[in-house]
Formats: sequence, structure tokens, C-alpha cells
Amino acid sequence: MGASETGGVFGELVDELKTLEQRIHSGPNTPLDDQSLLEGYKWIFSILAVGLDAYVWADPARPRFVDIVGPYRKWGGDNADAFYQYAPIDPARTYRVRGRKGDAVYFSLTVYGGPRDGRYSDRIVGTVNDRMVDIGPDGEFEIVLSPEPHDGAWIELQPDAVAAITRDYVVDPTTGRRVEWHIEAEDPPATRRDSDADLAGRFRATLTWIREQAQLVPLGLGETNSVAEPYGVPSVTYGWAAADAAYAMGGFDLEDNQALIIKGRSPECAFWNLCLWNQFLHTYNYDYERVTINGGQVQYEDDGSWTIVVASRDPGHPNWLSTAGHPRGLLWFRWFLPSATPDRPTTEVVPLS
Repeated sequence: MGASETGGVFGELVDELKTLEQRIHSGPNTPLDDQSLLEGYKWIFSILAVGLDAYVWADPARPRFVDIVGPYRKWGGDNADAFYQYAPIDPARTYRVRGRKGDAVYFSLTVYGGPRDGRYSDRIVGTVNDRMVDIGPDGEFEIVLSPEPHDGAWIELQPDAVAAITRDYVVDPTTGRRVEWHIEAEDPPATRRDSDADLAGRFRATLTWIREQAQLVPLGLGETNSVAEPYGVPSVTYGWAAADAAYAMGGFDLEDNQALIIKGRSPECAFWNLCLWNQFLHTYNYDYERVTINGGQVQYEDDGSWTIVVASRDPGHPNWLSTAGHPRGLLWFRWFLPSATPDRPTTEVVPLS
């Protein structure tokens, strides 16, 4: 029996999906509203798909950037304005990352360090964003990832480097051109053959990944109808947060005839947005309703401030976000390359009328 170890781990992986189903029905911070429960089933397969891409299929000797979030892959704090891609990293190798900017108002590549067994990364090794690279007349650029120094944009690979994550943000992602990312390792091996032990280890890492992701959600709503104080991300982190952004989380819990008024002012920055999430940290369906809004879409007040309205129905406000059938959920702000930490947005619940 040539694949006995892989077969055993495969069985554990299949069984884990049933465990996740139990969690979305009766785990922490349940019961969920009807829409969120249905989205929970899709979340299960989103994290499975990402785990397979990141651990089973990934090859640091001949890596590819693959999409890890999107309209059909929602988890971990996705949003409607961004494209995220993942590539595995061998810290002993040298990689050349080549790209073309497209219409992105911000892009970056971040290398993360930590364990290689499916657990989330625990620190940021290095980041290069679009302000740190030479961009050619056609939008082309290059970044080197290597343990040895290189001229130009370079991230030094530390011994625990495990993954590279790209992010590019487009004000109008439905028509805007995303960044084209390509990665190539120097001196890759000529051949590769799977072994039972190696593939079993990859499936085991996927299993660990799924179990760890499941411990994070469903997230509690905390203090609802408010937004917490914005904060930046330190170099020691948990997960794949950006190194050059500020964030703020909040929550809403509204009756059908209520609206949440959010007022604030954004500092000068490359990009900012607000997303509505369910308790699995994924956006509502933005193919049909506006459930996210960014700084290039919002209509500002004369003094440069903004007012955003969260409600189940259109109140006639230009900055309305739909709750998309969810009576409660999470609010998530992000500001990339802010000139200062943003002031805390204010909130007020008012009658929808």
C-alpha cells in the first residue's frame, strides 16, 4: 500500500469538515443569523481551498502566485477592492518577483515568518510597497527576495521565512486592471517526485491550517454600533496583516427600521475603505449590493470629513452600505500608508426614516 500515510491523513481531513459544520451550528458566538449560517458553509470550503493551495500544491522551488481571496473565496478579512496572492518561500533560495502595476493605487509584497506546519505566521520578515520600487514607463517593476543583499527593491529572507503575500488595491476593481505578479526561483531543480511521507505532511499541514482558522471564528461582535480606536500593525503579528496599514474594527446590531450613522475623517493615505463582514470575517455578497466603500467612492463633506450610513434599506444617502439581510455584523476600516493614525470614527443609531 504505497500511500498509507497520506490516506490516513486524508481521512482525518475529511472528518474535520464535519467538525467544522458542528462548530458553525453550536460553537462559540452562535447561534448565527440565517444568512451568516449559510455563509459559514461556504467559509468551510474557502479555508479548505486556501489550505490546499498553500500547503498541498505549493512548491517553493518553482512557486506560483495564486489568489487566496476573492468573490468566490471569502475568509480572513477579504474585501471588494483588493487582490491578494500567495507564494511559498524557501529562505535559502533567491527569488525574482516581476510585476506590472496596472491601475492599483497601492500594492505591496510582504514576506512572513513562522512555522511551516500549517500554523499561521507570527511575524513580518519584510515588506516592499509601490513607494519603495522603481516603476518603469509601462508600469513594470522588480523585487528580489534573498538571504543575500541585492541592489534595488530587496527583502532579506530570514531563516523562518515561509510565505510571500501580495496585495493590490484598485478604486474600481470591476473595471480597473490589477497588478500582474510573477515569481521565479533561481536554480530550481530539474525534477520532482512526490513521496508518501511528503504528501502526508502537506495534508497534515492543511489539517492544522483548517483547525487553526476554525479557532478564530465565528467572531464575537463585541461592543456593537461602535468603532474601536484605530491601530497600526507591529512587526510581531498573528496572521497575514499588512505592515504599513492602520486598522479599526467595530460592529453593528440593528433592527430593520434602524440605521447606523458613522462619521469620521481619514488622514492623507494611499487608500482606505470600510467593509461589512459576517462573523467568519468575510464580506457580504458585493456582486449585488454595495457592502463596502472606499475613499475613491465615498462622497465627502465640504470640510473633507465623511458620513457613511449602514442600514438594511436605502435611506437615500450617497454613502449607504447595505447589511444584505444581516441583522448584525462587523465593521472593518483600513488605511494604507496613512500620514497619521486615524481619529476614531463616531457612531449613532437613528430611525431609518
